[in-house]
Amino acid sequence: MSRKTYYITTPIYYPSGKLHIGNTYTTVLCDALRRYKDLKGYDTYYLTGMDEHGKKIETVADERNIAPIDHVKQMAEETRALWDRLEISYDDFIRTTEKRHKTVVQKIFEQLLDQGDIYLGHYEGYYCMPCESFFTDSQLGENHTCPDCGRETDLLEEESYFLKLSKYQKRLLNFIEENPAFITPETRRNEVVNFIKQGLNDLSVSRTTFDWGIKVVSNPKHVVYVWIDALSNYISALGYGTDHDEKFQKYWHGDEVVHVTGKDILRFHAIYWPILLMALDIPINFRLHAHGFYQGKEGKMSKSKGSLVYPDTIINKYGLDELRYFLLRELPYGGDGVFSPDSFIERINYDLANDFGNLLNRTISMINKYFEGNITRQDEISHQADKELEDLVETTIKTYEENMENFKVSEAIKDLWRLISRTNKYIDETTPWILAKDTSQKPQLQNVMYHLAESLRIIGVLLKPLLLDASQGLFKQLGVADKYQTWASLSFGEILEFHVVKKPTPLFPRLDAEKEIEALSAIIRGEDDPEITPVDEDNLATIEDFNKLDLRIGKVIAAKFHPNADKLLVIKVDTGEKEPRQIVAGIAKHYTPEFLEGKKVVVVVNLKPVSLRGEQSEGMLLAGSNKQTLEILTVNNLDPGDGVQ
Repeated sequence: MSRKTYYITTPIYYPSGKLHIGNTYTTVLCDALRRYKDLKGYDTYYLTGMDEHGKKIETVADERNIAPIDHVKQMAEETRALWDRLEISYDDFIRTTEKRHKTVVQKIFEQLLDQGDIYLGHYEGYYCMPCESFFTDSQLGENHTCPDCGRETDLLEEESYFLKLSKYQKRLLNFIEENPAFITPETRRNEVVNFIKQGLNDLSVSRTTFDWGIKVVSNPKHVVYVWIDALSNYISALGYGTDHDEKFQKYWHGDEVVHVTGKDILRFHAIYWPILLMALDIPINFRLHAHGFYQGKEGKMSKSKGSLVYPDTIINKYGLDELRYFLLRELPYGGDGVFSPDSFIERINYDLANDFGNLLNRTISMINKYFEGNITRQDEISHQADKELEDLVETTIKTYEENMENFKVSEAIKDLWRLISRTNKYIDETTPWILAKDTSQKPQLQNVMYHLAESLRIIGVLLKPLLLDASQGLFKQLGVADKYQTWASLSFGEILEFHVVKKPTPLFPRLDAEKEIEALSAIIRGEDDPEITPVDEDNLATIEDFNKLDLRIGKVIAAKFHPNADKLLVIKVDTGEKEPRQIVAGIAKHYTPEFLEGKKVVVVVNLKPVSLRGEQSEGMLLAGSNKQTLEILTVNNLDPGDGVQ
């Protein structure tokens, strides 16, 4: 039986400057939704990319004294590198300067021109270059300012092609009324309906005052207006209008199509795009979710205010899961959110370290203390606290699913943390430290430990789309096999036994709040570069610092090239533990898998696990290097698990 399809897109981003957490939120949100659908077994496809044409790009490139094509190429490379660092699971990265896109846009334009949906006319009106939008007098703010961004507009007069929006106004209104789930949240749908009812003016869809765009084939002095160009990416990337349209047939005509955008470009996606599809006789087979913005404490983030937050600086200092959690948790459905240093650090310390991380640490420590790391399900024992916890688990699974299906990711996270809080409370209710003093209560004590571990397993499954490293770290420490990390396994009591690690590793170490708030504030103000740490006396390591490292001898038992990264090897290492460790190392240019197998190496085993291009890495190999070569440190006469002094 074929799987249901799920096609999700971000807007394609405008490469006029470095991407910040606003763009990052949209991309991470789509990534979480895509991973959720993957978890449920859908055949998914995730598209993102860059919108590379328009007067603004031409102007920015000119200011940099480089050609527009060189500017957008550099920005695209930087953006893809950022998405890779954020482990965004996209399938395609479309650029509007690519031939595969330009050819389709030109065909679309000529088709609409031939059938009379586009006509040549004359335009005079106010134009906002940052928004790439024309506005009528009635739409403008005071002093002819842009109603979307508040900047000054310019009065332009030129020959232009127009798209007949007015022809499709009634049909679009009927479609929205007949499909109430088409635009979410509801407040955004109401905005669109009110805008349409004011009357749609035909849309200028070409320009003659600049050259940086896709030429109109039948009249090359015109370039295609950026929004017709940009919006078409959602189907050009799937092969629409070509001899290779299998993806278009599969995903656009499939089960679910979702466009996720910011509220600032709602009108283009909710009005211009569906009308364009109507004119092309393509089904409007998508749902549109327009989210709010992240702001600073003092309002809208801006470079001039020193309040812009960049994702790479956050990842460098705090980690990927920490950033993903905050972005997905803090922006409410239908509203705006605030990014501030104190709220960010608070979420790490209270939600991640205290509530979630400490629950896992306590559970594993007690299972080791009372049962030497091994527990089994106790079916015959049950009391009120057990039932309440089990009921909440089942309720949380249902509400989580409902919220994720309706783009309410922040609500899904809140539900998960209510379950985490209830599981912490369960420990206080059942008092395992008291049960442990009475040998006759050992079955009851094991029942308590099982309930804790099983609740954490289910929490881990629901966290998979949200926290990438932490969910895998939880499964590793609890000893959860792959088949119990699936959506199908989401039923309390599914797993019969747990074999946990001997010593828990904190998923989220607690931070010094005052120190980190000050440091993060400085980074946001641009007063500090977290990637460049000055060397001074305070930065020298002490013997106590060195003793924190757990260095052991490991034997390479298997190695292979990383499937998604040319520079990486995926290595299995026996370090004397119950299970071999997997280490992802950037040494593929220096070593082959065959050469490494059988070698005894030095491994740092107490590093926080991370995911590198989709593969879990649970340690680090020691190596030496110079400008010419890199050499892994190896030994001969020691055994796996031996310590390094």
